[in-house]
Amino acid sequence: MDEPIEEEEVVFPCDNFTMVCKGVYRSSFPKRKNFSFLKKLKLKSILTLILEEYPEQNQKFLNENNIKLFQFGVAGNKDLMDIPEQAMYEALSVILDKRNLPLLIHCNKGKHRTGCLVGCIRKIQHWSYTSIFEEYRRFSHPKSRTMDQQFIELFELRNVVADPRYLPDWPEVGVFYFFWCAFLLICMGIFVV
Repeated sequence: MDEPIEEEEVVFPCDNFTMVCKGVYRSSFPKRKNFSFLKKLKLKSILTLILEEYPEQNQKFLNENNIKLFQFGVAGNKDLMDIPEQAMYEALSVILDKRNLPLLIHCNKGKHRTGCLVGCIRKIQHWSYTSIFEEYRRFSHPKSRTMDQQFIELFELRNVVADPRYLPDWPEVGVFYFFWCAFLLICMGIFVV
């Protein structure tokens, strides 16, 4: 007797999808056709950088899959982009909390706003500017923005707040946070070199 053949589910990743680092992914705005793929990631959180209200079908998907939404509205300006630094600091605090991982970062196309946030993650991970900008340009092609790259370069990591108890298991983050805490203690006069 022949056993029934299970039909494989077809899954479609979001455009511009890739893994950024352990537990962190990036992409364009997820559409209904991407939901089966996103389920396989077992996401705990989605961090969106869009200003608009999150669509009802996406909210329903989040609720059905117990995924928390973090929304940090950043305007998708095509000319001189004024990225609100505070939104990026808060977004990085969410990403640097392993209780929120696995997490997907997205904007509309997964290019510029997402690229700026990923560039800031790369700074925390001690990537060279050459590598950060090459990655940014790869995902933003054919419309890379000099102002985005300048934002990444000038972004101050010292304003990123993260709880050391919940830092992700990324070796680079541990080093970053250790030196940052030591710096703060020295500045406050609690620790003397």
